[in-house]
Amino acid sequence: MDDETAEIELLQQNLQKTRQLSKRMTSILDTFDTRIARLEKSILPLYTAAQILNKRRNNIDQTLLKIDDVASNQSDLSNEEGLILRGPQPGQLTVYKDALERLNANIAFKGEDKDVDKIANLVETGAKKLTQLYTKVVAEGSSGTTPAPGTSDAIMLTSFPASLLPSLSPVVKFLRTLPLPSTHPSHPAAQAILKTLMEAQRGYADMRGSWAVKCLDGQGKRLVVRANEVDPLVTGREFGEWVELILGTAEEEYKLLQELSPLSSPGSMSAAFSVLLVPVLRLFNTILSSLITLTKKNLQKFSFLALSAYEVLLSLQYHWEEILSCASEQLRDKNEFKDGLPALRSLCLRSFPEFLVDLKLGATSRGQADTSTKIMDFVVETVTYISKIPEVQGAVSAALTALGDGNWKMGEGIQVGVNNRIGDGDEDAILKHFIYDVVATAITSLTTISRTARRPAYGSIFLLNNVSYLRAFLLDDPRSNSIPKLLSSSAKDLLNSNYRTAKAGYFDANFSPLMQAMTDDPKDRSGKSAAKEKFTRFFDLFDEVIERHRIGRVMEDDDDGRRAVGDEVIMLVVPSLQRFIQKQKERDFSKNPQKYIKRTPEDIESQIRNVFS
Repeated sequence: MDDETAEIELLQQNLQKTRQLSKRMTSILDTFDTRIARLEKSILPLYTAAQILNKRRNNIDQTLLKIDDVASNQSDLSNEEGLILRGPQPGQLTVYKDALERLNANIAFKGEDKDVDKIANLVETGAKKLTQLYTKVVAEGSSGTTPAPGTSDAIMLTSFPASLLPSLSPVVKFLRTLPLPSTHPSHPAAQAILKTLMEAQRGYADMRGSWAVKCLDGQGKRLVVRANEVDPLVTGREFGEWVELILGTAEEEYKLLQELSPLSSPGSMSAAFSVLLVPVLRLFNTILSSLITLTKKNLQKFSFLALSAYEVLLSLQYHWEEILSCASEQLRDKNEFKDGLPALRSLCLRSFPEFLVDLKLGATSRGQADTSTKIMDFVVETVTYISKIPEVQGAVSAALTALGDGNWKMGEGIQVGVNNRIGDGDEDAILKHFIYDVVATAITSLTTISRTARRPAYGSIFLLNNVSYLRAFLLDDPRSNSIPKLLSSSAKDLLNSNYRTAKAGYFDANFSPLMQAMTDDPKDRSGKSAAKEKFTRFFDLFDEVIERHRIGRVMEDDDDGRRAVGDEVIMLVVPSLQRFIQKQKERDFSKNPQKYIKRTPEDIESQIRNVFS
């Protein structure tokens, strides 16, 4: 038992010593960790600096190797010179590009070496050879046969052939990397290369501008040639399509210029675009001047050509300004597109008073036969004129607003300038004022002609026919639903009241004598002889009326209106005749009534219906 106790005590003593040793070891290890951390913190900046130095040493070594490689490669320039002088061969653009890059690298590392000038000349020659290839491809893409004017293919944009872009785009991309004064001020060939690229870019603009004119010229000339053969509004619409084609072409050409120009700086782009636009603008000015000259020769005929062209230019002005903003300031100042607007506007302003003058002159037209009841030319022109206004209403309203409310009367009771203060939204009111004056002037001329007719009965038919024609095609059965909207309430009242007046005058001149023939004379006591005379006079007058209506047809262009007038005539004449016959028979005016009553009321009605059928 004592032995076991002794062993336990010995073990406890050993365990205590082990713990003390472990504690000392842990303390020593903690001290080592602290010292290692301090050492690492001290060594880290030195390690980082060493890494940077090693990287720089590697870069220097690689640069020295490149210099040695360039020096060895340029020891003999004969091979490079032969390659450059031959120019870029088909499929070997990359080889040519690498040769020029090596030459440029030699210039960069040679400094003041005596071979620098020779290498610079080779670089300049290489740039010229590349621009020659560039110009050749551009010329190929800017030539060919244009579609015939008037065909569906003629209205298209003059785009660059897509098949040539793969061969041209790499050339353009490399030309833009060549040394220029702005990027390589110390390069000996930079100035010469810039001049070469400027010439190539100008050549590009010349060729593309000429090609655009070639594509647009035929369509433009066709407008002028056909202007005498087609409706002026059709010519105006075709002119608008042609102008839109010009703008579309200019827009596409600018996008193409951005993609294919050797120099991409804003200044060089705007200069080249200006060169491209000059022939296009010259063509536009030529065609517009031809149309203006044609319109001036016969403004009455071509007034709607001027109005239509004016409306087109007004609507496209903002688009054109956007395109011109890409050109040089000098070209923007000389704007053929904007200059054409005043010329067209002056023609439009002239057309309104001149049209009214032509309507007034219609009252003095000669050659009207005494029995003529036809529709006057100026009446047809009035309906046609007003019917065309909705198609160019914007231009008409703008021009009338510029002219001033009422000034189209040329000072007749109007103080010029008094009503010129027009607010926004008054354009429609001014247009309605003008159309009212057109209708009023036409009716005034018709009334003058009818009153100066030697045979009033025919004059009344003439007035009814013409006024009803105006009323029918402007109010009752217009050629367009937009026409009645252009007529003010005053204009509508004017048409209706004059139609009623004309119809009343027609009845008075043609049928009042018939009605008077059947009127009893209070001074005649017997009445029998007078009745016989009245029957004779009535049928004589009726025969005259029937013959008159065979010569001068009533409302020949309006079947419904003519039948309606015939019904009114029957309601006026036949019942009165029936009452008159009945009254005279009751008076026993004759032993042989059939001798004087040549036709029954039914026969009279049938004859009237035949006349107005």
